[in-house]
Amino acid sequence: MNARTPDEDRAAPEISDYGLLGDCHGSALVSRDGSVDWWCPARFDAPAVFGRLLDPHAGHWSIRPATGYSVERRYVEGSMVVETDFRCESGVLRVTDGLLLGAGERGHEIGFGSPHVLVRQLEVLEGEVEVEMEIVPRFEYGLVTPMIARTAAGVDIIGGADRLLLTGDRELQIEGSRAVGSFPLGAGERATFALHHRQSTDPPTTPLDGSPALQDTVAGWQSWSAMHQGYQGPYRDLVRRSALVLQALSYRPTGAVVAAPTTSLPEEIGGTANWDYRFGWLRDGSLTLKALWVAACPDEAQRFFDWITDSAGPGDGRPLQIMFGIGGEHDLTEHTLDHLAGYAGSRPVRIGNDAWTQKQLDVLGEVLECAWILRYQLGDFPPTTADFLISVADRAAATWQEPDAGIWEGREGERDYLTSKLMCWVALDRAVKLATQMDAPGEKAQRWETVRDEVRAAILDRGWSDSAGAFTGAFGSDHLDAGVLLMPVMGFLPADDKRILATMDAVERELSTDGLVQRWTGAGDEGAFVICSYWLATGRAMAGQVERAREIFDAVTAHANDLGLLSEEIDIHERTLIGNFPQGLSHIGLVDAAWAIAQAEDAEYH
Repeated sequence: MNARTPDEDRAAPEISDYGLLGDCHGSALVSRDGSVDWWCPARFDAPAVFGRLLDPHAGHWSIRPATGYSVERRYVEGSMVVETDFRCESGVLRVTDGLLLGAGERGHEIGFGSPHVLVRQLEVLEGEVEVEMEIVPRFEYGLVTPMIARTAAGVDIIGGADRLLLTGDRELQIEGSRAVGSFPLGAGERATFALHHRQSTDPPTTPLDGSPALQDTVAGWQSWSAMHQGYQGPYRDLVRRSALVLQALSYRPTGAVVAAPTTSLPEEIGGTANWDYRFGWLRDGSLTLKALWVAACPDEAQRFFDWITDSAGPGDGRPLQIMFGIGGEHDLTEHTLDHLAGYAGSRPVRIGNDAWTQKQLDVLGEVLECAWILRYQLGDFPPTTADFLISVADRAAATWQEPDAGIWEGREGERDYLTSKLMCWVALDRAVKLATQMDAPGEKAQRWETVRDEVRAAILDRGWSDSAGAFTGAFGSDHLDAGVLLMPVMGFLPADDKRILATMDAVERELSTDGLVQRWTGAGDEGAFVICSYWLATGRAMAGQVERAREIFDAVTAHANDLGLLSEEIDIHERTLIGNFPQGLSHIGLVDAAWAIAQAEDAEYH
């Protein structure tokens, strides 16, 4: 056996080259050229055991033909398992990659019993292919170089708090802190490798048979997908893929949904806007609930609502925290990993996110919007939930006039952001409508109604700019902000109101290029924010401008990668995906825009 030349110095490829693997606990990213460059097992926010995504020396697991090849890949239908076909001169190699679900899990039960195993199955479809493999684990984001030794069970990989066991059908050579192999496979031949993860405090691993376990995982995903095919409108396949992505971004033990499975993929290559998104935002949660309602079912949405209320705790007068760890953790203090070079040299690399300390009043509306969406599912609220929701509404009534950090979490100071006022209006509007269901005292409901109308009047008076001819980002400002596209989505004004139409026109004129919408006036080279583009498509559809809505939808969706995945932003010059990937908000926006187009077309038909 000839050991291959190490490719540890190879930098991570384009973000669009990656496919997401998920088991509803953690995540992995596998590239088009067969390298797993990111794996956070057990929890999305766990330290990566493969981290080449953020540094060439932070670990990877590559499998590919020894000679030149072309690539085609796809998700196995209805699953989060990726098939990659490497076509080379001598034959065709298929590599099937997946993170295992619990054995026998089906339907709504998938993801609870993940064994934290990454399986890679190889099969030659025609001819003969010489396969090369290299596994270079680097625990704790590349900080720990483990010991590797062959044992009776397989290849043991030990370092710090992490333990890996690699089992497979072919023997590998151990070269220091990596294992390598080169072997031929002929037509019809298979080889399967399973990488089992555990913590040092866990019992020893019982190896799984990778091939049947992977088939069982595909069946588990497909059973979930088969239960969630109610949406039959336009862009159906894209909506269903987005539903699977959102499910894969859920942490099943608690019901949390992470904003993205990665940290520090930059908003601008070489820049410093590199954030950790592996947490649950209440804002994202509200929007996720709506998307799951369309693309999945109320059961998935209710689990997320339960996580929100459990994590937030009692309404004790303190500001409502905007985000939590996936286990409900409150302290998400940010720090940097200075030993990592960063994606494409973009530093610093951050873990944790100090946005958790910000005051963002919009979350008050998002919590009550969640309750409103689930009002029929939940019935009368339990006393503890009702007390929590009442306290949220009271806080909106008491604080709506205060400045805050806004939905884009700027760190340059607080302002009177229009979207924050809008969402305080949502909080009060939904609280008035839910007052009976919450068993709220009559005087409270009357107070909420009075303040709601005050907020509305303030937005209409101070949020509109004659000079901009639009609703703008903050009271007294003439700068546009795509966040105001939420106004018709949240029911503040109808989409065909002349002021909303004027605002959409201004956003298209000033912030949009070929349907790709930046967040605000003066964004410079910042990428187009994907969900803002979908909000514009949604607004156009709600206004009955279906053809324009489809044009915008198609323009942004054309930038999804070959697996249908979207990042947070699109580079306005290179038209490449940038930012954390895949981004839940982007897929939420896709679902909502497709739904709005479906509703508008149905209204036209009837």
